[in-house]
Amino acid sequence: LTGQQWCTPRRLKPCRFMSGSIRNLEREYSCTVRLLDDTEYTCTIQRDAKGQYLFDLICHHLNLLEKDYFGIRYVDPDKQRHWLEFTKSISKQMKSQPPFTMCLRVKFYPPEPAALKEEITRYLVFLQIKRDLYHGRLLCKTSDAAMLAAHILQAEIGDYDPGKHPEGYSSKFQFFPKHSEKLERRIADIHKTELIGQTPETSERNFLQKAQMLETYGVDPHPCKDVSGNPAFLAFTPFGFVVLQGNKRVHFLKW
Repeated sequence: LTGQQWCTPRRLKPCRFMSGSIRNLEREYSCTVRLLDDTEYTCTIQRDAKGQYLFDLICHHLNLLEKDYFGIRYVDPDKQRHWLEFTKSISKQMKSQPPFTMCLRVKFYPPEPAALKEEITRYLVFLQIKRDLYHGRLLCKTSDAAMLAAHILQAEIGDYDPGKHPEGYSSKFQFFPKHSEKLERRIADIHKTELIGQTPETSERNFLQKAQMLETYGVDPHPCKDVSGNPAFLAFTPFGFVVLQGNKRVHFLKW
């Protein structure tokens, strides 16, 4: 074998032997976004896709034109909430492995939600505030809480009908983290006597008009302590910066 030269064969790139579907799995991943009505939108996106791409997909799915009020939120493995940044790669923002799960939420609350032009936008904001009420973020007096809940009831089941709505029917709905039987009865009384004839759209508008007047409308509270070490919350709202203690606003700086 004189004169022959032996050489080490070049290492073959594994991707040449991969099927197209396997290569696609490396470049793509599944993402599920929970919408405000608790349905889910699932899609497959490129690994280098930015947040704006996913947001545009959701807006197209919902036929949502007034996009500026909304954002996509996710929770990291440490249970911290974050807003997805639209100018950055989705996969680089996540601290976990795909598939990813996120949520569509209202990020910037409109000062006058009932005056929004598009019905779908008003409805999504209605769902967000309804969620805020349920999770205890929209704090208010009992009388306001009863009126808000009655509007939700009217929007969802229409006029009171004794043939369809037996005693205690409002207890089947969960409006707040917890509430008393007295409040339940008051909600039913308002629904039976004050809201008859209102269409779902009218009830949603009235709900929005009532909610926007509350001090905690649009509040996304962050826990802190005051100078004396007492627990408090800091929050940005459509109208300014607030400090809350309990369910009361103790400081307010207008924009």
